[in-house]
Amino acid sequence: MKRFTTKIVDMIKQENLFASQGGPVILSQIENEYGNGDIESRYGPRAKPYVNWAASMATTLDTGVPWVMCQQPDAPPSVINTCNGFYCDQFKQNSDKTPKMWTENWTGWFLSFGGPVPYRPVEDIAFAVARFFQRGGTFQNYYMYHGGTNFGRTSGGPFIATSYDYDAPLDEYGLIRQPKWGHLKDLHKAIKLCEAAMVATDPNITSLGSTIEASVYKTDSQCAAFLANTATQSDAAVSFNGNSYHLPPWSVSILPDCKNVAFNTAKINSVSTISTFVTQSSEADASGASLSGWTSVNEPVGISSENAFTRMGLVEQINITADKSDYLWYSLSVNIKNDEPFLQDGSATVLHVKTLGHVLHAFINGKLSGSGKGNSGHSNFTIEVPVTLVPGVNKIDLLSATVGLQNYGAFFDLKGAGITGPVQLKGFKNGSTTDLSSKQWTYQVGLKGEEMGLSSGGSTLWKSQTELPTNQPLIWYKASFDAPAGDTPLSMDFTGMGKGEAWVNGQSIGRFWPTYTAPNSGCTDPCNYRGGYNANKCLKNCGKPSQLLYHVPRSWLKSSGNVLVLFEEMGGDPTKLSFATREIQSVCSRISEAHPLPIDMWASEDDARNKSGPTLSLECPHPNQVISSIKFASFGTPQGTCGSFIHGRCSSSNALSIVKKACIGSKSCSLGVSINVFGEPCKGVAKSLAVEASCT
Repeated sequence: MKRFTTKIVDMIKQENLFASQGGPVILSQIENEYGNGDIESRYGPRAKPYVNWAASMATTLDTGVPWVMCQQPDAPPSVINTCNGFYCDQFKQNSDKTPKMWTENWTGWFLSFGGPVPYRPVEDIAFAVARFFQRGGTFQNYYMYHGGTNFGRTSGGPFIATSYDYDAPLDEYGLIRQPKWGHLKDLHKAIKLCEAAMVATDPNITSLGSTIEASVYKTDSQCAAFLANTATQSDAAVSFNGNSYHLPPWSVSILPDCKNVAFNTAKINSVSTISTFVTQSSEADASGASLSGWTSVNEPVGISSENAFTRMGLVEQINITADKSDYLWYSLSVNIKNDEPFLQDGSATVLHVKTLGHVLHAFINGKLSGSGKGNSGHSNFTIEVPVTLVPGVNKIDLLSATVGLQNYGAFFDLKGAGITGPVQLKGFKNGSTTDLSSKQWTYQVGLKGEEMGLSSGGSTLWKSQTELPTNQPLIWYKASFDAPAGDTPLSMDFTGMGKGEAWVNGQSIGRFWPTYTAPNSGCTDPCNYRGGYNANKCLKNCGKPSQLLYHVPRSWLKSSGNVLVLFEEMGGDPTKLSFATREIQSVCSRISEAHPLPIDMWASEDDARNKSGPTLSLECPHPNQVISSIKFASFGTPQGTCGSFIHGRCSSSNALSIVKKACIGSKSCSLGVSINVFGEPCKGVAKSLAVEASCT
């Protein structure tokens, strides 16, 4: 570890990248979340000396910038302990001489094969950030701010999906996710307005009620305040500095001048967008996105490589494969004598296999007899497969597959995979069980197709047939295609496929597994942001494939002659594959009369701010687009969310025409949310303006 850490530090020094050298690197980190209770405690008395050694080793490397340890309450004073989590406002650093730092603010959660899609409402993220700075926070960093893709075999877990979108403000495809990105941008601007007071002094924190807290940063010339309502149900009317303020539940208001509210975490001024992937047929169409020239190669069942080897007993998979492949063959021949009964009362023999995971396919005499899989919570499992044996030699081939390796927790380096047994045949007439575990097994790391480099699309083995073989296990497919038209992000829809890996022009777009669906229950869409968030609180996509769409970077494509290669492990129909392009369907906004002014108004003079009011703004996401239609507009008491707005009991009759006149044909537009613009549809009622538009 010392050699590795020293190597990295020296590489950074050689490029003059540390801030002490005039570069951009302002912090160094050693270790990560070792101090979590379920990790450090597992190592007993060896843990604390290791923490001290790691800190000492790192700080002697002389980076000229501070070292941090994330989630390490017992970190020595030579390094800074920092917080990771959904909330860090209550975090206590390991010394009162160090800043309060939040190194991972989790903007969502990762997706697992077999699980629903997690997401985190932006109102809750903004609340968490505002609370952190309200209570003396000095540094906050998002994890993830930009989602991504686990290309190739880089996903961990195990069972973490290929998509690592994480519901981040910038999504897996690099696009802005609204309103998450815009609302957080406004939050950052509001906190920036408080900067002079916040860096000059510590906050004075007072309680204004059981769920109401005020924090004031005040110097002789500067004053900034945060007002929080931590209740999950009730609004609050707060008296502060002689003024009255309304605080929605689970929200923080930011007052850069200790008087006027610039931002409230529960009131979104940013636009919202509805985006979707528009699926295109795999047949030739106007987009040019056609898959053609299908060929295939059958992957041999069992041992096919000259590099196969034998061992007595069963081996652990990761140590044997060194993670060079997801796959390991376990093969054995069993001789059934003519006079040996292998039926019990007419029922078939059962093959019993216990494995550490993650996926197992059992072949008897070259035919798939059964499969099993674990899940993200329990990767180990047992299968019992009815098999039919014949007199003479019977071949048992077990294909064990990993789906990303353990990458977190105590002793995760010792957590294995593959078949450790027992492997048994049950069901002989005399009732006995034959244990095959300790016999001599033959092993093969990886697939024949991997060894021959089929993923690149080369080789003379590819065969074209009148009818493409489908819905069979262990088969490679290849097709060619032209790059789909346009420049919007591109994905492949894997409807019809089972499980495997895909390559485009030799680059792996990752593992696919559309047949692993999420449970039918447990989803909450929409999700109430009020109250503490956890990774299982807000879920969607129940009863559907965990991941159906897989990112194909356009930078990997040529205009024509692109090669798609698939390895299908379980059985599927590649002719059902299609391309999908990312399109924005709608741009929406909903602003109430009680919303703060747009944050950018704080750059205006006080008189201009006082004359302005809440403002609804729309803007098309792409530079060459304009607002082409208004799908919905209502001033009064509109209900619903973007894509499903409806008129309430109170609605201005001229709202639609006013919005159309102001917005259609423009890239962006703004309208004041007031009766001065739309008239008075209903006196004495709090009103909002909701608009849904299309851009082309």
